[in-house]
Amino acid sequence: MYKTIIIITISYLIGSIPFGLLIGMAVRGIDIRRHGSGNIGATNALRLLGYPCGITAMLLDAAKGWIPAIIGLQVGGSPLSVLAGTAALLGHNRSIWLGFRGGKGISTTLGVLLGLSPAVAGACAVIWLLVLTVSRYVSLASVTAALSLPLIMVYFHCQKPVLAFGVFASLWAVLRHKENIRRLLAGTENRFGKRVTLPVEQSESDGC
Repeated sequence: MYKTIIIITISYLIGSIPFGLLIGMAVRGIDIRRHGSGNIGATNALRLLGYPCGITAMLLDAAKGWIPAIIGLQVGGSPLSVLAGTAALLGHNRSIWLGFRGGKGISTTLGVLLGLSPAVAGACAVIWLLVLTVSRYVSLASVTAALSLPLIMVYFHCQKPVLAFGVFASLWAVLRHKENIRRLLAGTENRFGKRVTLPVEQSESDGC
């Protein structure tokens, strides 16, 4: 029991590390929460800091989901892996270091999925890339992949704890993107590839 609590706590703290924010401050001396979309995720980091920093932020955000999921899997199997991954995801979205605010969790969710089921993670990544390529909307790609997640898990016959995480992650991602969905329906959502020139006064939207 104590081991489970310790792993969940550590997983949450790992997930809470705001890599996009830290990279922005280290590389450009800026708080990315004050520019672009105000999001700490990889898309906003990419728009503000360029591709190397954005990709680095994405990989680190994914790693903070993957590492807890793998540790949980090794220690307690799928149930603990799911709990650890969920804690990491909640840490990203509700970071203790940022007053319980954070990003939207897409990269971190992908990292958790890599730990739980690489096949499911790969299928979701393919859907995300296809929708992004066709539409050039990160948010649309993220929501589509999220909604597809439970169905993909059923297709791959995932265990019940993993499927439960898939349902939770799917609903959570849609909830976190509700403003993006409104902008998509209104035709005002920004497309991928638009760089932000600093300093920025106007807010932009993203899907991470």
